[in-house]
Amino acid sequence: MKRIVDTFNNIFAIEELRNRIVATMGFLLIFRLGSYVVLPGLDSTKLTKSTGGILGLLDTILGGAFSNASVFALGIMPYISASIVLQLLTIAIPYFQKMQKEGESGRKKINQITRLLTIVVTFFQSIGYVSATIPQDAILIDPFLFKASAILILISGTMFCMWLGERITDRGIGNGISMLIMVGIISRFPGAIYQEAASKGMSGALFFLVELIVLFFIVMAVILLTQATRRIPVQYAKQVVGGQTVGGQRQYIPLKLNTSGVMPIIFAQSLMFLPAMIASIWSDSSDLANSIGTTFSNYTSWQYNLVFGILILLFTFFYTAIAVNPQQMADDIKRNNGFIPGIKPGSPTSDFIDNVISRITLPGALFLVAIAILPAFASLFGLTREFAQFYGGTSLLIMVGVVLDTLQQVESYLLMKRYDGLMKSGRVKGRVDSSIAV
Repeated sequence: MKRIVDTFNNIFAIEELRNRIVATMGFLLIFRLGSYVVLPGLDSTKLTKSTGGILGLLDTILGGAFSNASVFALGIMPYISASIVLQLLTIAIPYFQKMQKEGESGRKKINQITRLLTIVVTFFQSIGYVSATIPQDAILIDPFLFKASAILILISGTMFCMWLGERITDRGIGNGISMLIMVGIISRFPGAIYQEAASKGMSGALFFLVELIVLFFIVMAVILLTQATRRIPVQYAKQVVGGQTVGGQRQYIPLKLNTSGVMPIIFAQSLMFLPAMIASIWSDSSDLANSIGTTFSNYTSWQYNLVFGILILLFTFFYTAIAVNPQQMADDIKRNNGFIPGIKPGSPTSDFIDNVISRITLPGALFLVAIAILPAFASLFGLTREFAQFYGGTSLLIMVGVVLDTLQQVESYLLMKRYDGLMKSGRVKGRVDSSIAV
């Protein structure tokens, strides 16, 4: 306990880190307050909650802003969609590949294109949101005027959320976009715990305690999945530059067990609502279509989880293939006069890296499938739907990943403070007094 208190004291003793944490909390508070500001001209009491499918997933990620029909109803999701589209275009179109290699200027151009694409994506998503999710009896003003103003406000809300994310990244701590997503997810956690505890009552207090213990070990397993890496040693040859010998060091290429992150689950989840939607078209005339729609509307059915797991496996290999380029890694190693011990430079190095990625992707994908379908098993064991969603899936992976990334940044500030203290108090070889140097 004393160590934890000392860590917090060290964190707030660093002025820059303290200011960044305060700024981050302020920006996140603005984001959460905007999630409760309902679109003008709307009766919020007649809105329905989204509990299943992709709409339920969006509502969980956005912290209830989606079902509240707030000005941040679409949140940062259009920006993420635009970023994914641009990332795919970077792989497929040489123009974007060249732009990505231009350094800082190319990155600025890509960011500008992403912002413009975000406006386009938000425009179409806002039209679908206003038309499909808001009931007509909840609109208090002229429908055309409401739709026009709502689309404009939703676009402005998404751009403001994107601005908040950029400000958090620049002036706060952690990745701003990821922090906005995490705070939306974690805002549902206290309510989910309260509902679960209320449903169990005093008679089920022991079972509720067991649920919390199981959740703790699941979080530990997700941390292991997120942090697990396969290190490939790379030896760099010695060179003589300006009369000095440089290089000759051994470094490592850390290949993550789960390179694709949470993206396979998001892609698979977005496709799982299609069977039920297509089956609903022929549900009145076909018993088979009605049965398919009922089966794939139930996320605890074995058919749903089987298809869900297969899609996650496929998307994991697909996203890993487009995110990691073994040929480029081999070229970079060769260009810097490096080599993998026992492997020839060039194509053999590329083939070796590709084989390593293929071998670690399969267990990582299977582990990801297990994490993704855990909420279904949790619901079958009697947990409430809201609390079961934190037993795995997108919510848990995003929270763990963002928290780990933020803690790494905080740790870097603490390490810099310790190094500064060492430089000022101890005698370092090669350091001379400033007056002597002058």
